[in-house]
Amino acid sequence: MISTDADAQRRILHRLTRARGQLSAVIDAVENGGSCRDVVTQLAAVSSALDRAGFAVIATAMKECVTEPDGERADGITTAELEKLFLTLA
Repeated sequence: MISTDADAQRRILHRLTRARGQLSAVIDAVENGGSCRDVVTQLAAVSSALDRAGFAVIATAMKECVTEPDGERADGITTAELEKLFLTLA
């Protein structure tokens, strides 16, 4: 479960949808012989969008963990696991 917060889930989905659109632009550029500069610029945008989505997922989960008395979310993920996930994106 990514989040019980509907607003946070909406923001995460928006970021992922944006990344999907940017990735489609990269694929189109490669298929149509786009310039190296354009392809790399779009790849950087995709990467950044995915990173931001990942950080948003972790930040939301951390907020939910903090509000739980035992420091564990309903899906069983602990603050220690969230820290490891965060470091995989850093």
